[in-house]
Amino acid sequence: MEIGTGRPVTLAPLGMVTSPHALASSAGVDVLRAGGSAVDAAIATSAVLAVVYPHMTGLGGDAFWLIHDGRSGAVRFLNGGGKAAGSASLAALRDRGMSEIPLRGIIPATLTVPGAVASWTEAHRAHGRLPLAKVFENAISYARDGFPVTARLANFIALMRGELAQQAEAAVLFLPGGAIPAPGAKLANPDLAGTLQAIADSGWAGFYRGTVAEELARFSCETGGFLRGVDLEQQTASWGSPLVGRYRDVEIYNTPPPTQGFSVIEMFNLLEPHELHRKDLLGPDRVHLMVQAKQIAYHDRDRVLADPAFAEVPVERLISKSYSAKRAESIDIRSALSWDQVPSYGSLAGDTVYVAAVDRDGNAVSLIQSLYGAFGSCLVAGRTGVVLQNRSAYFSLDTMHPNRLAAGKIPLQTLIASMAKRDGKLCSVLGCMGADGQPQIQLQLYSAMIDFGLDIQQAIELPRFLSGRFGLGEARDTLHMEGRFPDETFSALERRGHIIDRWGTWNEMAGHAHGITIDPMSGIRSGGSDPRSDGAAIGY
Repeated sequence: MEIGTGRPVTLAPLGMVTSPHALASSAGVDVLRAGGSAVDAAIATSAVLAVVYPHMTGLGGDAFWLIHDGRSGAVRFLNGGGKAAGSASLAALRDRGMSEIPLRGIIPATLTVPGAVASWTEAHRAHGRLPLAKVFENAISYARDGFPVTARLANFIALMRGELAQQAEAAVLFLPGGAIPAPGAKLANPDLAGTLQAIADSGWAGFYRGTVAEELARFSCETGGFLRGVDLEQQTASWGSPLVGRYRDVEIYNTPPPTQGFSVIEMFNLLEPHELHRKDLLGPDRVHLMVQAKQIAYHDRDRVLADPAFAEVPVERLISKSYSAKRAESIDIRSALSWDQVPSYGSLAGDTVYVAAVDRDGNAVSLIQSLYGAFGSCLVAGRTGVVLQNRSAYFSLDTMHPNRLAAGKIPLQTLIASMAKRDGKLCSVLGCMGADGQPQIQLQLYSAMIDFGLDIQQAIELPRFLSGRFGLGEARDTLHMEGRFPDETFSALERRGHIIDRWGTWNEMAGHAHGITIDPMSGIRSGGSDPRSDGAAIGY
């Protein structure tokens, strides 16, 4: 039975970058070789992804970071979530006759300010070594001169053709001559090259003030959007502390609210007493327990998660061992939990990029960035070349919900990034895409490495499952599983009452993950990249 591709882990002595596109990872390593820091490399990688992976990320999205200082061992969190525009309110949407925020169009495109660029420039201010002009060099070149279209990008353009064709700016970029570009064709985005150059020249002000900001605001105003120049002026990234949990002998770090990072730690707390390392790696018992831990943690998430600047999120209680011991009483080792017992909402459908970078000094970055849906709102902001996200669709319009829309508020974020330490030393940097799937994928990766001793590439290539819904018409808490699980695992889970969607052997809907591990003795970096993406782990 096929388990993985057999691709070996990538090994390097000094630095490593991994991401879902080989050109982006290569750009990051170029920066490391030039003397840049892990933060410089992560920005360079993310900027190239904004050009060559426009269906999953861009300057019009949000970003969240964990940054490890190689000298002190400290881990810091950087919040690059975009804040809701000053005119955004429940009343404003009611006045437009809306009972929910749509997934596409000018409303989700302009309800929140793009936050990613503010996080790039703040991370660079604190930890950058090279000038932004050098960091953005590859991204500007690909945007100005063109880049090759991968089969995956061509497929996403085909999938979203109807939406992209509705706006002239988007159609010109992604449907040249009205046609879907073939794999290997060249696309360019000269307006985006100009926007990147403005940031290279002026940093934060190159995007949130001046010509680019004026064009963003003009586009929003003239198309009935919410975003204005004053909203851009007020967008900044903020520093904070990561969440820290412990699973067996490993400390796991994750991003705090407004992200769903606490759910990873809560799931491990729920599962630790069940000794996953004594279960069959691909057997039904391990999958069954993980799915129930996910259901309980997501039920908690959906009740309380919101921007902590606007709502009290009892995160320390949620990640405590004592709280999980109480919640674990809901676990049924014999039968699947019904959705009504632990209801959760959200969607597994989401398009995101993850970047891990480690430099020669042991500094490390775990960076997650997204437009939310494929091509976000499917709108390009005028002559900026920037695809605007639709993350604001995650806001609730329920007046009593903690995640309800309000001016200046960051919506609930599915984006999470992780690191781990063993014996006080950084041992892994990892993350993934996949909306509601992200905590589940992190759970499976960490368990594979900690409980079964797999390397990062092996862990990434294991058969993967995701519990939840891709669409509102789907059965509640369907268990989607790649077909490489043993037949007996499928049969046993069905006998326990799980509703199973048996995928093919590999399925890109299972999300793509990437990561780097560090050997505690030699310091050798081991990189893994997901074959479900166009990525590569590259080191030197």
